[in-house]
Amino acid sequence: MEKWGPYSDPHVWPVLLVIIYLWQQTGYNSVVYFASICGIDAEMIEASKVDGANAFQRIRYILLPSLKPTVIILLLFALGGIVKGNFGLFYNIIGTNSLLYDTTDIIETFVYRATMTDFNFSTASAVGLYQSVVGFVIVMIVNYIVKKIEPDYSLF
Repeated sequence: MEKWGPYSDPHVWPVLLVIIYLWQQTGYNSVVYFASICGIDAEMIEASKVDGANAFQRIRYILLPSLKPTVIILLLFALGGIVKGNFGLFYNIIGTNSLLYDTTDIIETFVYRATMTDFNFSTASAVGLYQSVVGFVIVMIVNYIVKKIEPDYSLF
């Protein structure tokens, strides 16, 4: 009977990388949302308490609408970076394990291998340019949609 090695099992990595990425982003997003919550006018919260609003109503009518711009901006950033992988995460966790390339390869690791291993600088440059253009187009499309729905929350 063969031993099961999760490091070389491609089926484990998609779920594992999502969990690691979410854990990695939790700290940053917590700070951003905390800063947004701190920016809510305390007088508005006090007035809602005086008016008899319970905690659920304060969350629904004050907190969530106040967080809407932050959520939209973070969504714009996330969708703009959808073609940009997290090179540090993938390279530091997976490294050069060629058994996992089919499952875990992202544009950055491909460009790194094309440049450092194959010395194929033209392909790496073309892929990097493609990645930047696609990311820019996605940001422009999402910003256009946000501008149509709520003009005050668009980037420009």
